[in-house]
Amino acid sequence: MANIEKLSIDTIRTLSMDAVQAANSGHPGTPMALAPVAYCLWQRFLRFDPEDPLWPNRDRFVLSAGHASMLLYSMLHLASVKAVAEDGQPLAELAVPLAEIKRFRQLLSKCPGHPEFRWTSGVETTTGPLGQGVAVSVGMAIAARWLAARYNRPGFELFGHDVYALPGDGCMMEGVSSEAASLAGHLKLENLCWIYDSNKITIEGATSLAFSEDVGARFEAYGWNVLRVEDANDLSALDAAYRSFQATRGCPTLIIVNSHIGWGSPRQDSHKAHGEPLGADNVKQTKAAYGWPEDEPFRVPAEVPRHFAEGIGARGKKLHGEWTQRFEEYRQQHPDLADQVVQMQKGELPVGWADGLESFPADAKGLATRVSSGKVLNALAKNYPWLLGGSADLAPSTKTTLEFDGAGVVSAEEPGGRNFHFGVREHAMGAVLNGLCHSKLRPFGAGFFIFSDYMRPPMRLAAMMEIPVIYVFTHDSIGVGEDGPTHEPVEQLAGLRAVPGLITLRPADANEVVEAWKLIAQIRKEPVALILTRQNLPTFDRSRFAPADGLRRGAYTLVDAEGGAPEVLLLASGSEVDLCVQAFEQLSAEGIRARVVSMPSWELFEKQDEAYRNSVLPPSVTARVSVEQGVTLGWDRYAGTRGAKIGMETFGASAPFQDLQKHFGFTPERVVAAAKAQISGAAQE
Repeated sequence: MANIEKLSIDTIRTLSMDAVQAANSGHPGTPMALAPVAYCLWQRFLRFDPEDPLWPNRDRFVLSAGHASMLLYSMLHLASVKAVAEDGQPLAELAVPLAEIKRFRQLLSKCPGHPEFRWTSGVETTTGPLGQGVAVSVGMAIAARWLAARYNRPGFELFGHDVYALPGDGCMMEGVSSEAASLAGHLKLENLCWIYDSNKITIEGATSLAFSEDVGARFEAYGWNVLRVEDANDLSALDAAYRSFQATRGCPTLIIVNSHIGWGSPRQDSHKAHGEPLGADNVKQTKAAYGWPEDEPFRVPAEVPRHFAEGIGARGKKLHGEWTQRFEEYRQQHPDLADQVVQMQKGELPVGWADGLESFPADAKGLATRVSSGKVLNALAKNYPWLLGGSADLAPSTKTTLEFDGAGVVSAEEPGGRNFHFGVREHAMGAVLNGLCHSKLRPFGAGFFIFSDYMRPPMRLAAMMEIPVIYVFTHDSIGVGEDGPTHEPVEQLAGLRAVPGLITLRPADANEVVEAWKLIAQIRKEPVALILTRQNLPTFDRSRFAPADGLRRGAYTLVDAEGGAPEVLLLASGSEVDLCVQAFEQLSAEGIRARVVSMPSWELFEKQDEAYRNSVLPPSVTARVSVEQGVTLGWDRYAGTRGAKIGMETFGASAPFQDLQKHFGFTPERVVAAAKAQISGAAQE
C-alpha cells in the first residue's frame, strides 16, 4: 500500500473516531474497518463528480449500514463534494465541511446520526433502518437500466451508471433485503453491486447468536455473482473484486468482505466498538498504532484531499464534461427525448400531460373508485412517459396495469417497460419505489390497503425524504366483504394519517378520482396514498353538487340544504360520503338543514387557511356526525368532542358487503338518527 493510500485510509478512520468520541455517541468500529473498502471504491472506480453531485449519470453509492455514517461523511469531506441548492445547482461550499464533522450528531449538523437525503448533499438516500438502503439500491439499478433503454440512442449513451450499496450483517438479516435481492436476481441487474461487510458482530454480540446461514450460497441461489475478499485491508483484492463486478454480465454482484470491526483498536469488546465511542485512551492508542499524532483531533493532512482530487475528482470532472457535451449533441438530434430528460431531472410535467383526463357523467350505479382510477391512470400515463409502476401481484384487482400500446413490461430482457411485476413483496416494493423516485422517475406501487402495513417503513422514509412516490391502495374498507377481517383495513387510514408529510387521498366518486390524479401529478415532494374502493360508488351529479375539484383543498362542501345555515354537518371520506348524501336527502325531506362535507384528505385540508376551513366547518355549528369505515381515531378534530362518530370499534367480519354494512351500522338511518340526536343535544347546550 502506497504511503498516500495509507494516509488517506487512516484519515478516514481517525476522522470517524474523533467525531464519534466528540459526540460521545455513535458507531466508530464499522467506519474504521471499512475505510479501505470505501477508499478503493471511491478513489479508483466511482464515476462521480464532486463538483456536481447530482450529475444524472453518476454512479450511486448507498451506505445501507447507516449507523456507519461517519464513513460516508469522511468520504464526502475528503473528496470535497460540493453542497447543492434547493434548485439542484451546486454551490461553492462543501457539503460536509470539517466544522460539521466536529458537530457530528448535534442539532442541525450536516452530519446527523444516520445519513439523511436532502439534508446532506452527496447522500443518495436516507438510511439507518437496516435493509432499506440495499432495497432502495435495487430501485436505483432498475431505474438506470430503464433510463438507458428509453433514452440511449446509437452513439449516445446518456445513461449507463452503476449502483453500489454497502450492507452489514444486520441488513442481511432483515427480510426486506432478501425480498429485494430476489427481485434483483430475477431482473439480472448487472449494474448492481452490494459490498457486504461481514464482520460477524451486532449490538448484542457475535452474529452466531442468531445468524448462521451461508449468505453467499443464498445469493447464488438468487442468481447473483458472489465474490469474496478475505481481508478488508487488502486493496489489491478489493480492486480485483470491483473489476470483476464491472466485467460481469447478466446478474448482480455480491462482494463478501471479511472485516474486523474497529480495526487497529486495542479494544477487545468489538461488539461495543460497534455501538459506542472507543473512549479517549483507546483513541490515543489506536492512533499510535496508525503512527498518527495522538493529540491532534480531526487532523486532515493537506495531501489527502489533494489525492482525492487527482482521483475521483479528476475522473468525475472528465466523465461529466464528456457527458454534458454528448447531451448537447443528443439535444440536436433527439430534441423531444432531450426535453423529456430535462423535464424529468427538474421534476417538471411534460407538455399536454392532462390531455384526455375527462370527467365522468352522473351515474347512480357508478364505478368502484379502483376502476375509475385505472381509467384515469391509463389516460394520464399516455402523456407522462416516466410515470410507471406496478403491483405486489395484485394488478388485476388494483386496476393498475398500463394497457396502452407501447406500455410494455419491465423484465431482464426488456428493461424499458412501464409495468412492473414486484411479486408478493410489498416491503421491497416500497423501497424499490423510493429508489426509482431518487432517479427522477415517477413511480407508483399498488396493493390491497391492508397490506400497506407490510410497506410502512419505506413509506415513512419517503415522507421523511420528501419524495413524491405514489401508493395506490384498493379494497379500502369492510367493503372487501367475504374475505373477512384479515383483509379488511380498519386502523390503516388512521395509521397513514399519522405519518408527517404523507398525503392520504380517499375520493368519494369517479370525478374526485380524476381530481386526485391531477393533483398527484403536480406534487413534487410529498408521497401520496390514494385509497380506493372495491365496491361501486355512485358518480354524483355535479350540476347539483359542488365541483369535484374541491378535493384539491382536502375537504369541501358537497351539498347544502336550502333555507339557511346548516343545523348539522355530515362529514365523511370515500364510500361513506354517499351514506351521508342519502341521510341528507332524508333529513331535507323532513325540513332539517344538513350539510354534507366530503373530506378526502385531512392533510390538504389542514394546509388551507383558517377562513376556508371555517367556511367548510363553521365553528357555530356544533352538531356534527362523522362517518368512516375505519377506527374513529382523529375524527374528534373535525366532529368535535361531543360529535357523533360512526366508525369501526372492532375488526371486520366475513360476510357479503351488504350484510356487513347493516351489521356494523353503516346505514343512512343510523346517520339520520345521529344527526337528529346531535341537533337535539346542541339545542340543549
